[in-house]
Amino acid sequence: MTTVTKLFTEDEIAVRVAELAAEIAGALPDDFIVVGLLKGSFVFVADLIRALDRLGSAPTVEFIRLSSYGHEQESSGEVRLIGEVPEIIAGHSVLLVDDIADTGRSLVRAKTLLTTAGAAAVWTCGLIDKPFRREEEVSADFVGFTVDDVFVVGYGIDFAEEYRHLPYIGAID
Repeated sequence: MTTVTKLFTEDEIAVRVAELAAEIAGALPDDFIVVGLLKGSFVFVADLIRALDRLGSAPTVEFIRLSSYGHEQESSGEVRLIGEVPEIIAGHSVLLVDDIADTGRSLVRAKTLLTTAGAAAVWTCGLIDKPFRREEEVSADFVGFTVDDVFVVGYGIDFAEEYRHLPYIGAID
């Protein structure tokens, strides 16, 4: 049986998301687009844009979907775009929001897609950072939490489409 060990509580996440929103609002231009990477970032994006709103920022929100894990705990190494990059990206500043920055492949692929689509500038934000797992030279501009080599779930993050519903971030064995 899989057990989940709590890493970050709902309250800890809420505090960190508010802090990230303040950092982002202070660094980005007023007119920017938040692009969330589906599916894992959807809860984080929702909380982040509400926190940005409380600070007077009202970014447009878009999503793109990438896939590299499927139903495994290890990435396949191939990052596939599912669907299209929104056309609205061209000429705008973009905050790319991902659930986990680990190998770096998804951030690099998504940033390249957004730049190719004509984004004026792209900043990156990762809720969870696993810098020791990097295979690509990339680091997020804004980071929620840094963790060791654990497989995290909850707060929108899944393992084989399970655990997204958890209101906290945990590690599975």
